[in-house]
Amino acid sequence: MRSRKPLLHYLGPAFLVSVGYMDPGNWATSLEAGSRFGFSLLFVVTLSSILAMFLQALAAKLGVATGQDLAEHMRARYRAWPLLFAVALVAMVATDLAEFMGVAVALNLLLGLPLVLAAWLTALDVLLILYLERFGFRALELVVLGFVALVAGAYVLEVALARPEPLALLRHAFLPDPTLAHPGALYLALGILGATVMPHNFFLHSAQVKTRLGLAPRETVYRYALLDTILGLGGAWLVNGAILVVAAAVFHAEGLVIADLAEAYRTLTPLLGPLAALAFALALLASGLASSTTGTLAAQRVVEGFLGGRAQGARIRLLVRLAAMLPASLALTLGLPAMGLIVLSQVVLSFALPFVLLPLAHLTGRRDLMGGFANRPLVALLAWGSAGGVVLLNLWLLART
Repeated sequence: MRSRKPLLHYLGPAFLVSVGYMDPGNWATSLEAGSRFGFSLLFVVTLSSILAMFLQALAAKLGVATGQDLAEHMRARYRAWPLLFAVALVAMVATDLAEFMGVAVALNLLLGLPLVLAAWLTALDVLLILYLERFGFRALELVVLGFVALVAGAYVLEVALARPEPLALLRHAFLPDPTLAHPGALYLALGILGATVMPHNFFLHSAQVKTRLGLAPRETVYRYALLDTILGLGGAWLVNGAILVVAAAVFHAEGLVIADLAEAYRTLTPLLGPLAALAFALALLASGLASSTTGTLAAQRVVEGFLGGRAQGARIRLLVRLAAMLPASLALTLGLPAMGLIVLSQVVLSFALPFVLLPLAHLTGRRDLMGGFANRPLVALLAWGSAGGVVLLNLWLLART
């Protein structure tokens, strides 16, 4: 039986997930990577995006094939699920830290609000989620897509103003650079990996695709989910690459190392003009709001999956936000830089990834769960290799630093 629903009915879950791939954490790591090392780490953005597409497709397949999300499977099939739950919660808090700090910095730049006050005002975005959910999951997806379109439009303008060298972009986007062996570059590369391949997105994607079940046979739903993943994460790759490219073309070319989002905003004005700076701040605000919305939604899905659906959405979202805001507010009060906190949160996410990727590779390879959707030998090899590669990168980082 073929689906009678048009393509647009199936698109959305991966675009919702793609927000996490262009969040303020990506901004912080890509801005510092581009300003410090030029185009050298652009290959890491490409590689991370390809890895993300592959792994997100596995998460979508798990939800489509079984009708259960990743958190539900972890609770049902692993005796160590309390440890996995704890790691997932830490990842949720680290994710939320990057998201709301981005919103806080944007409010500070646009309205002149103190960073601590702006950080606490970000708790109001929880109300946005609650309001949108009254109109169904599709309304939430469309609003988030509107934020994504604003971010993409802003960076089209930024790249046009920066005028990077096209041949240098192509070379560094698809070929690795020896600079990666530098300890500082490796630290930022892992930050890019953590910012691009984020744990909460696997929980969210495997849960969100379930909203498309019933529209068509599972095989058809999965084919559209693959297309959705390629389109959504392909767009995120372009935005992530654009962030690093602008930093390299504008800041690195001037010998400037950007270690703060506000510094990037202020420096853009004399280098590219006030329009570029305004576009930067508005895109940062849109990115933070969108990714904060999807991040807290993912936290709810994680708690519901691990605790058997007994979670109260508003309470979970507020608790996650408070767990991130309290230490962040203290750090800001003590004068620690916002961008440093964001980059650190992305490295924490990179260390949490194996606790999500290893179960994902295992579950999607089980024929008793997945039936005909189970990973074939080559896919299984790639899944385990990707998870193992992340573990080895983290160990290498520890050894080098």
